Amino acid sequence: MNSFNWDTSFLVDFNLHTGFSETAQVTKRQLSQMKDMFSDKPAVHSILEKDDPVIYEFYELGAPEEAGHLSFGTTILHPGIIGEEYYMTKGHFHTILDTAEVYYTLKGEGYMVMENPEGDTLEMPLRPGEAIYVPKRYAHRSVNTGREPLIMFFTFGADSGHDYGTIETKGYHKLILEKDGRPAIVDNPHWR
Repeated sequence: MNSFNWDTSFLVDFNLHTGFSETAQVTKRQLSQMKDMFSDKPAVHSILEKDDPVIYEFYELGAPEEAGHLSFGTTILHPGIIGEEYYMTKGHFHTILDTAEVYYTLKGEGYMVMENPEGDTLEMPLRPGEAIYVPKRYAHRSVNTGREPLIMFFTFGADSGHDYGTIETKGYHKLILEKDGRPAIVDNPHWR
């Protein structure tokens, strides 16, 4: 647990080139923790027989989950492909559905894949020096379509919570696959 005084200002380090922090807490997501999120199950199984790569990691301050506070940190999404599908984050809705989130791309390239409970979808490119505003009510997932880590800074209301279960159960309507060496947005044949 961080020893910050939440009633005063404080500084936290985030390296703008690597996304790493000496101060914030790190969480790592390996392929074994995300094996059901990728559409090509035989490719996942084949990789896990030999290795369990880290797909992404994030450094989060861990602010109190109370109204009025902001959670923030960095996500480092590593480059890679499982079958034809690029490495991605698990993705989530916020438990308080009327919560927006902001992502600022520091390095790398990719897509933010978004959808609301009614099935409306958005896929927006992630490029260095650009911020993406994820609207309230939209689940969101980052996808790394480049050959280097995709590094982003994020912030959202600390009391909003995370609902990973809906995405783990249903998936997303859209997938980002590599086709002919380029990203392609396709319908998810396994969407439930």
